[in-house]
Amino acid sequence: MNRPELAEVLRTARARVRPQDVGLSAGTRRQVPGLRREELAMLAGLSVDYVVRLEQGRGPRPSSQVISALAQALRLNDDDRDLVFRLAGHEPPQAGRIAMVVRPSVLRLLDRMADLPVLVLSAKGDVLAWNPLAAALQGDMSAWPRRQRNLIWQRFLGSSRCQVALGPDEDDAAARASVGTLRAAQARYPSDPDLVRLIAELRRGSPRFGELWREGRSSPWRTATKSIRHPSLGTISLDCDTMLLPDGHQTVLVYSAEPGSPEATALDMLRVIGLQQV
Repeated sequence: MNRPELAEVLRTARARVRPQDVGLSAGTRRQVPGLRREELAMLAGLSVDYVVRLEQGRGPRPSSQVISALAQALRLNDDDRDLVFRLAGHEPPQAGRIAMVVRPSVLRLLDRMADLPVLVLSAKGDVLAWNPLAAALQGDMSAWPRRQRNLIWQRFLGSSRCQVALGPDEDDAAARASVGTLRAAQARYPSDPDLVRLIAELRRGSPRFGELWREGRSSPWRTATKSIRHPSLGTISLDCDTMLLPDGHQTVLVYSAEPGSPEATALDMLRVIGLQQV
């Protein structure tokens, strides 16, 4: 492990990430470029003290899971991610593992789509990136523990600020699509340890998931209309379009509404009041 070099790379990578790039508010009293250590710790699911020690070249060698969490939070591309793994004394992720880092070109798309809620999901439903409007719509996803920052886990085992898929038919269709997505991911990445753990946890903790899993159906994320209950705006029905990123089998979810509709008006209001709340 090269502690001094790892510390330098982490510090400079943190300074490159703008808060708005990871769905956080930039605020008006920011004294340092990029993310604060507290923000990086929250995004990576680590303690602030641990991040401080890493950036000062102190403490024990971080595990590969910690390095993966930091690479994801810092939006590192594949080359920079591999560098950080090697500096920490680990081999980079091997082929056959689910891609957990979003390409910079995709992040630029999120920057340009600032007027719509947008999320990027991994092949197993992890929320890898989101823009501020998505956080205003579905809650501050950076506050979810990293292991629970997954839409499928949240559907069956969690509770977020906004309830998605309110009606019985909509809820059933969304639940089946979620299970089908994990079935497809398992077929493509049978040896991914985090996917194995997620499926086992869901089967153990959710009878509904277990029932649907035993049906053995597979499906990708599909375009649908989703009803979202927002604490200030009430229930909003939005079109949710999906775009597949084939290289890493990641999915971009984009929420939108027909111009002039009540839902479009609600999104306009969300841009004003929602971002202030976030």
